[in-house]
Amino acid sequence: MSDSYAKVLGVSRILLTIARVLNLAVGAAFLAMLAISFIFEPSFREHFGRQSLDPDAILPVMRLWVVVGLPMFAAVHIMLSRLLAMIGTVRAGDSFAPENAARMRTIAWCLLVVQLFELACGIFIAILSRAGADIGDWDPSLGGWVAVLLLFVLARVFEEGARIRADLEAMV
Repeated sequence: MSDSYAKVLGVSRILLTIARVLNLAVGAAFLAMLAISFIFEPSFREHFGRQSLDPDAILPVMRLWVVVGLPMFAAVHIMLSRLLAMIGTVRAGDSFAPENAARMRTIAWCLLVVQLFELACGIFIAILSRAGADIGDWDPSLGGWVAVLLLFVLARVFEEGARIRADLEAMV
C-alpha cells in the first residue's frame, strides 16, 4: 500500500471517528429535545400561540418526529462503525475479508433506515406546513436510494470476491 493511500485511510478513520461522536451527540440532543418539549410545554404552547400556530397540531408531530428519528441515529452509528472496521481490514491488506461482505450488507440496511427516515421527514414537513409552520420544503433524494441498491450489490460482490479468494487459497 502506498504512503498516500495509507494516509487517506488514516484521515478517513479520524473523520469517521469524529462523525460517530457527533452522531451520538446529536442523538443525545434529540433525546434532550424530547424531554424539554414536555418540561417546557407551556412555554412552547405560548410561543406557538403567539405565532398563530396550533400547538395541539405542532407539538405531537414534533415529538413523533424526534422519536422516529432515534433509530436513524442508531443506524448511522452502526454504519460508521462497520465502515471503520472495513477500513481496518483494508489497511491490513485484507479487503475481501468475508466479514467485509457482511459489513457492507449491514451498511446497506442502515442506509435504508436513513432513507426511510428521510421519507418520514417529508411527511412531517407536509403535516407541519399544513398546520401553518414555515419549516421549509422537502425534496426526496434519489441518490440515497440508488446508494442503498449499490451497497447491496457491492455486498454481494465482496461476498463473491471473498469466496473466490478462499477457493484460490484452497487450491494453492
